[in-house]
Amino acid sequence: MRIFTLLFIAVPILEMWLLIKVGSLIGALPTIGLVFLTAMLGLALLRQQGIQTLFRAQQRMQRGELPASEMVEGIFLAVGGALLLTPGFFTDAVGFCCLLPGVRQIILGWALKNAVFGKVTVRPDGSHGTGESHTTIEGDYKRDD
Repeated sequence: MRIFTLLFIAVPILEMWLLIKVGSLIGALPTIGLVFLTAMLGLALLRQQGIQTLFRAQQRMQRGELPASEMVEGIFLAVGGALLLTPGFFTDAVGFCCLLPGVRQIILGWALKNAVFGKVTVRPDGSHGTGESHTTIEGDYKRDD
């Protein structure tokens, strides 16, 4: 949770610093135009990538497969689109990384490789928790249609 607090403080400060630096080099109006241009390019890329991801998800569902990777890509696309609409150059760079297919695949591969998924167990008394448990609860499932 501390990392998010740090990000919410550090990222806007970094964005302001970058905008001031770029504005002092090329001027205020070109800087505003550049921010606007990256937002428009990002929206076009988001639309294209979103349609492709949706198409792949529909194909997988028609084959009876779960489109899990497409769902994760959809989350990345949504985050990337939101970052591109946020004014600034750092958020634009991160947003484009989320939208470009090759870079997105590298990030997804790294994230899945390094992700730590919690383990939830059910104790004999019915309470839930995490950690080691050697109790196995078995049962049968029957669907009534």
